[in-house]
Amino acid sequence: MKRQSKPLFDATTIPNDLSPIATRLSTMLTGDWRSLRPVVDRAKCTKCAVCWLNCPVQCIVEKAAWFDVNLATCKGCGICMVECPHRAITMIEESS
Repeated sequence: MKRQSKPLFDATTIPNDLSPIATRLSTMLTGDWRSLRPVVDRAKCTKCAVCWLNCPVQCIVEKAAWFDVNLATCKGCGICMVECPHRAITMIEESS
């Protein structure tokens, strides 16, 4: 088996200001760029799971008597609010 004389990729040749994604791995959660976030009204939630079924990123988590939202992965699309038949979810502006 032949050995390659040069490595396939040399990260030291890339300038620091050029695409940091190409030089190091970074984790980006969808919740990092959201502008609206869902808030569940626990008094109105009947735990029907319609929000859980329709969430595209599956960030709805089950609690004892209601469903809640994992804000780390929620992208703020508002589908859960639109689909909730009991109007238990409202979208509020994300504070900085």
